[in-house]
Amino acid sequence: MTTSRTALVTGGASGLGAAAAERLRADGLTVIRLDIAGGDVTADVTDEDALRRVADEVGPVDVLVNSAGIVGSNKPLLETTADEWRRVLEINVLGTVNTMRAFIPGMRDRAWGRVVNIASIAGKDGNPNLSIYSASKAAVIGLTKSAGKELATTGVLVNAIAPALIATPMNDDTAPETLAYMASLIPMKRVGRPEEVAELIAFLCSDRVSFSTGAVYDISGGRATY
Repeated sequence: MTTSRTALVTGGASGLGAAAAERLRADGLTVIRLDIAGGDVTADVTDEDALRRVADEVGPVDVLVNSAGIVGSNKPLLETTADEWRRVLEINVLGTVNTMRAFIPGMRDRAWGRVVNIASIAGKDGNPNLSIYSASKAAVIGLTKSAGKELATTGVLVNAIAPALIATPMNDDTAPETLAYMASLIPMKRVGRPEEVAELIAFLCSDRVSFSTGAVYDISGGRATY
């Protein structure tokens, strides 16, 4: 990729976002890490006004990686509350929508852009006791497929990745038995590493991908079945 391109990575202060930011920098991109704390730019992805200010301040963004997200409550569906649902959907789904609406118009105007949305294998399989998270990531997959079709002739490619369990701080608050269950489903019999996911993200953010949009790329150690 050319050194003149700029990438914005949400949730870029830790986990998959930080790994993606590091890998994209290695490809020569100027990378801006957006996070609620610890990033290069401080903003909440649920705050549309803040995102518009960021867009004005940072200038043209060619690559958008939507990594900001939370797991939310670990409990059976029937024990969840509406407020718990709203919190996760606001961040994981509307947060992704908000950044796309803020940064894709400029990409479309310049006839080149790459968007990578971080979904999850949970959005395809559904994990027990993680109904909210699973539903939110299924929404990200549907959003990606829809946006990819809408923008298919603009030069802006929109794809998603669906990781299985990856060793990131995001899982620190996940119940040990839930983590053990998710790990047991991986045929490679190990948890993924952030830098492995970052390689796939880097590919999808580059000129090396040119005939794929609205797609979901599994990175699951063999767990994915469709």
